[in-house]
Amino acid sequence: MSASDVRVWPGRPGPIGATWDGSGTNFALFSAHAEKVELCLFDGGGKTETARVRLPEYTHEIWHGYLPDVRPGQLYGYRVYGPYDPEAGHRFNHHKLLIDPYAKALFGALHWDDALFGYTVGDDAEDLSFDARDSAPFVPKCQVVDTAFTWGRRPDQRPWHETVIYEMHAKGFTMRHPEVAAADRGTFAGLAAAPVVAYLRDLGITAAELLPIQAFVQDRHLIERGLHNYWGYNTIGFFAPHPEYLGAEGLGAFKEFVQQMHDAGMEVILDVVYNHTGEGSQMGPTLSFRGVDNKSYYYLTAESGRYYNDFTGTGNALELRHPYVLRMVMDSLRYWSQEMGVDGFRFDLATTLARVNGDYSEHAGFLDAVAQDPALSAVKLIAEPWDIGAGGYQVGNFPPGWAEWNDQYRDTVRQFWKGDVGRLPAFAARVSGSADIHDRRGRHPWASINFITAHDGFTLRDLVSYNEKHNEANEEQNRDGSDNNSSWNCGTEGPTDDPAIAGLRRWQMRNFLATLLLSQGVPMLLGGDEFGRTQGGNNNAYCQDGEIGWLDWKGMGEDGKALIAFTRKLILLRRTHSVFHRDRFFRGKPIPGTAIKDVVWLRPDGAEMSEADWGNSQARALTVRLSGEAGLLHLTERGDPETDDTFLILMNAAQDGVAFRIPAEPAAARWEIVADTTYETEEGIARTHAPGDETMINAHSLRLLVLRADSAG
Repeated sequence: MSASDVRVWPGRPGPIGATWDGSGTNFALFSAHAEKVELCLFDGGGKTETARVRLPEYTHEIWHGYLPDVRPGQLYGYRVYGPYDPEAGHRFNHHKLLIDPYAKALFGALHWDDALFGYTVGDDAEDLSFDARDSAPFVPKCQVVDTAFTWGRRPDQRPWHETVIYEMHAKGFTMRHPEVAAADRGTFAGLAAAPVVAYLRDLGITAAELLPIQAFVQDRHLIERGLHNYWGYNTIGFFAPHPEYLGAEGLGAFKEFVQQMHDAGMEVILDVVYNHTGEGSQMGPTLSFRGVDNKSYYYLTAESGRYYNDFTGTGNALELRHPYVLRMVMDSLRYWSQEMGVDGFRFDLATTLARVNGDYSEHAGFLDAVAQDPALSAVKLIAEPWDIGAGGYQVGNFPPGWAEWNDQYRDTVRQFWKGDVGRLPAFAARVSGSADIHDRRGRHPWASINFITAHDGFTLRDLVSYNEKHNEANEEQNRDGSDNNSSWNCGTEGPTDDPAIAGLRRWQMRNFLATLLLSQGVPMLLGGDEFGRTQGGNNNAYCQDGEIGWLDWKGMGEDGKALIAFTRKLILLRRTHSVFHRDRFFRGKPIPGTAIKDVVWLRPDGAEMSEADWGNSQARALTVRLSGEAGLLHLTERGDPETDDTFLILMNAAQDGVAFRIPAEPAAARWEIVADTTYETEEGIARTHAPGDETMINAHSLRLLVLRADSAG
């Protein structure tokens, strides 16, 4: 088919992208500096270009045309003409087939070849040279889609303070799952499988947070070493799901997963990467944005348009100060929220998104745009509040409406249970909601996303099994990944047959899980930690798309099943008792008309902690009393008192057992043991303590008690 055989009408400048309207397809592409745009149509296999037509209209910097004969399933790409002048920021090269930045589906994979680069690789002029080879055979093709889907009822958003997040990988979660059909493993259909959804529901989590699922690039240097970009933080399409995860069912598989999660009372959160793209630095390939309008899409340096500001360590940063780039990000977020049904977003390296003239600002265009958007301001918004640029660490500084990953929680809790000195004050602040960080501008404890582990770093089992990282499988001579892990191997490095060390590791894992799930704020559990998965000490498994990165369901053993049961019990306890997820910060003040405080920190001897006690750097043990009666102060949104049971949490991170004194008041009561992390099971342990009792808490242990009225009193 020649261009003359294709009917092309002027069409409309919006919506941007390829839009099927039931009769034909409108194509619209933003490019402020292009001189001509050609739409290339391909056959069903994506191998042969069947027609090339010029978009006939240019309105408000958008090139557009309507093709009445193009239906869903049509494969396409763009060729954009304009100046090739890297010093001025322009890198147009019409020999390179380009992915539509608004493509809602991609067909095929990227195949690395030197023809993908706008310059001639190896040329002495480097990126200033111009390469005239056609890249079309090596580039994924865009696909026109019909987004129709019959949704069931979308549940009301779960309140933040009731949320429990489970961070998981869309592929790795099911690749070794014995109850998922082999053909569905690693796909959205696998995630939608009844056993997977039931497992998440029964565990008690309320929101699954998926590592990046937007279409991403496999790095050339990894492919050449037989590795893959497993995590997916290398986006090339902000509207299209990663093709590998779609399986045979296409876009409907993702929507079916979301619907199944909603039907089970759970939400879906996406980890999104709008801070950079997979095109890399000036030495990277020309795949999409660079060839569409490099000067508009990217944050170029003031000194030369040839180079990119790099706040992320990936080679480039998107230029969110540009109205059309900001519009693209906002359109993408609305698409995933409204069309694909997701309930929230976690923004990778979010500081980069909020930089104005290089500096972080609470009033950056992106943050203001989200705040005023009726749809997006109502979903869950989570910032990873840092990047690698100057002034990049912004924990606590994102505006109201945002929750933030709290790495200070992670580090402090790790250090406390490792037995580091001088951690009591910070530990108390973290488990009580990090008010010192977040209590400003009407924010609530849920602003703190608490985590012990995440995809980036050790798993929970590895945290208690390794003092050093072991990333040799990444083939970077173990230079990659953080060396600052605050981990403790409990006496030997790696796997062990020593029952004492293995037992200590199990109860250290229980310590971490109990602390996480009993802390104020929003807990985030790393997928697989609930049964003690290992990555063999690899704390940077970004390229491990295999047994290291995939969850091993069959290998969990009885110890893993016991840890799942412990985790499930603690999540249920958290959900049942509001005292563990207050919507307001503790004040440590007496309830009116009583001497009871909402929270009290006690020394092991039962006396309230003094300023001198907090300053004792050698202290590694303390008790916290959480008053259920504080619900008289912590009212629900409808004004009802939210009273609850009263709990004691006794924590000993010392190397030896410590004698704890149970409070003497109230006298006509008993304290029932709810959990003790020392023990594999609850069988055979004492069930209650009387007021004033002294009890020994083992080294590296946590005991949870609940106050019960004395039936004999």
